Amino acid sequence: MKYHINNTYGYTEKYNYLNKVIQNTLKSEKVKKVIFSITFVGEEEIKYLNKTYRDINKVTDVISFAFEDKTTVLKKEIRVLGDIFICIPRMKEQAITYGHSEKRELSFLVVHGLLHLLGYDHQNQEEEKIMFEKQERILNAIHILR
Repeated sequence: MKYHINNTYGYTEKYNYLNKVIQNTLKSEKVKKVIFSITFVGEEEIKYLNKTYRDINKVTDVISFAFEDKTTVLKKEIRVLGDIFICIPRMKEQAITYGHSEKRELSFLVVHGLLHLLGYDHQNQEEEKIMFEKQERILNAIHILR
């Protein structure tokens, strides 16, 4: 497994717990050889991405760009999953709104984004139920609770 966290918006050593979050997510999904990136951005950047690629002109918390759509993308037998962008200011706001820690909120957004890269979605109630149950199970297994 290879991934890169881009330090474009306040990444600090305090986010090192994300290694465990990522490893547990991939283990849960029985995925071994992958590469992807996570980029922390501000509100202007995430709003630009949301407008440009989803035609939604507002700030969001996480956007995933999956390289795999209907086929698996391989490079030297490693799956190339795509990119995750997380808005740190929105993450901090949501932690307060939902009444839990920033660690819990950021972990949730990383799992959420990674599950999108692995093909999960929440376009209807059935998909949402599956995806959100997976997220909770993954986070609960490593004791990152609400």
